[in-house]
Order: sequence, then structure tokens, then C-alpha cells
Amino acid sequence: MTTKPIRVFQVATGNVGSEMIKRIGTQPDLELIGVHVYSPDKIGRDVGELAGIGPVGVIATGTVEEIIAANPDVLTFHGVFPDEDLYLQVLEAGINIVTTADWITGHHRNENHPHPSGRPWTEIIDEAAKKGGVTFYGTGMNPGLNQILGIVVSADVANIENVTTIESVDVSCHHSADTWTEVGYGLPIEDPELPGKLKKYTEVFADSVWMMADAFGLELDSVEFSYEVGACTKDIDLGWYKLPKGSLGANYIKYQGMVDGVSRVETHLEWQMTPHTEPSWDIKGCYVTQIKGDPQIYNKHMIFPAEGVDLSNPEDFASIGMTVTGMPALNSIKSVVAARPGVITSADLPLRGFAGRFK
Repeated sequence: MTTKPIRVFQVATGNVGSEMIKRIGTQPDLELIGVHVYSPDKIGRDVGELAGIGPVGVIATGTVEEIIAANPDVLTFHGVFPDEDLYLQVLEAGINIVTTADWITGHHRNENHPHPSGRPWTEIIDEAAKKGGVTFYGTGMNPGLNQILGIVVSADVANIENVTTIESVDVSCHHSADTWTEVGYGLPIEDPELPGKLKKYTEVFADSVWMMADAFGLELDSVEFSYEVGACTKDIDLGWYKLPKGSLGANYIKYQGMVDGVSRVETHLEWQMTPHTEPSWDIKGCYVTQIKGDPQIYNKHMIFPAEGVDLSNPEDFASIGMTVTGMPALNSIKSVVAARPGVITSADLPLRGFAGRFK
């Protein structure tokens, strides 16, 4: 028997989106049938050319009506920020959604980007998905796979005291100026708006703490935010982004899930845009899970380029980051399509929902 590939309609051709156009072509169980774009100058162009790989025979479109008319099995969303209006129309039309844009449990969207009606976005999107009989799922590398790894490596621990997942990375490979402007990179570290920006635009990582706690069966009292910032010791020009001396160039952020005043589940963000900051951190270039308990666990998830990839080429270096962000979404598609209708998280997917594909 042969199984027809799952028909995918993608949103966005930015950093992650362009990389996923390349990657979908290597996945035998997926077929790219369309791509939705927001820039008028991209509409009508071959999406392979937009992704830098030459024509693939798929032409970029710009309306939700064209997505629905194509009748895909799933919409993959790789925009920088969510498009809830698009989500609702697509879900109600009976199309599943997998997104890498700022959504794990919906807690952050409910708190920081409330619906005008006052109702939680999670409730509204869940309602639309159930109306269409389809599923809505958010994932990525971090938040996403990083916390899934934190859950998985706890499987051999008898008694857990604390689980902490850490992303310790150089973020200069993530060429999304809009993202880093919103986070506050480039602002003077004494700018009074900086703390609010750091929290508002990283609070999706609080979602990851709630998701882990759910998987552990842990009732949290709250998720607390704290931060340290590193100021650039000189002017930095990355080519695609400028960081003046004295501006935010690195950070160490913690989101801590609290129970009776004790931190039980945590996600830390150890980020640097440049090593030239004060203070600076020992960036490990990996994802770490630390578990205090019986026994103790230290797990390091390291990512290396494929053979022949030249990391001195900025595009190849950036490609790795975009790949590990988008592939958890692509690899989850089959399980998401088979999942119950409504909003789900990684805690609801089977193990095969996290599995990659052989060549």
C-alpha cells in the first residue's frame, strides 16, 4: 500500500519559512501545495526562488481564501508573530495548524495580547478548532523540543526536586531584526522600557514551564520572571543589526515555576548577540537539562552541522538554527493530523510525534 503525502500549505518565507520550504522537499510524507505571504512584492512569485533554491512550481499567494480553497490537510505557520485572525478562519474551515510562532500553551498570548472580548485566546482558538474538527499545535526548538527533552530525561528519576532546561546560545545567527527589536536588543540597558520588553517578548517561555508542569502532574502556584543583562562594551555591527556601546547585547533570563515558595520547574535563556558585553556568560552552544533528585541528571543536547557544511559561511550557520526551529513542527504533522480536535500541547502528543525521518 502507498500512503498519500500530507498536503501542506505554509505561511511565511522569512528565516524559518525559507528553510522549511527547502526541508519539506526532502520529506517523502509531506507535499507543499501552497505558501501564504504578507509582502505584496512576494505574491505571484515562485516560493523556491523566494527561499533561494530555484523554482519549485509553487506560487506565493496572499489571501486566506486561497488557503482555504486549496483544501490542505495542514497549515504550517512560520511568521514571527501569530496571526490569530488567520488561525480562526483556517481552523473553522477544517484545516489543522502547526505553528512555530509564539505559542506553546497560549498562556503568554492570553496575558499579553488579550482578545478584545476579554475571553482567553486559548478558549477562542480551541472553539474554532473543534468547530472545524481539527487540531492546533505550537512547537519549535525553544520553547518546544528543549522542554520535551527535559521531560523525557526525567523518565529514570525516582524523586524529582527540580527540573531546569537551559538554552545557552549565540543568537546572532537568528537574523530577525523585528524579533530582537521587540525583545529590546540595542536599547541602552538603563532604558526604563527594557525590563517590560524582556518579559513581554520572552514570556512564551513561561508557557514552556506550564507545559512541563502539566506533563509532570505538578500544580504550580505561579511562574516567576527574573533577569540579568549584559551591556555592549563597544559598538557592534553584525551586518544585519547594530548594537551601540552600552546597549543590551546579552541576557540571562529565568522563568521559574513555583510551588509553596520553592522553584520546581524552570526554563533559563542564556543568550548573547555578541561576546563583548559586561557581564558576559559562558555560552555553551547547546541545550541543557539539569535535574535535582534521585538520581541527579545532567543532559546536554548539542547540535552539529552536517558533513560538508561550512560554518564560516553566515548563511550556513543561520540555517542550522532555522532547521532546528522548524523541524519539530514538520515532524509533528502526521501526529497532529491524527490528534483529537482542539488546542493541544506537546504533553498530548505520542512519542512518534517527536520522531524525525530517515532518508
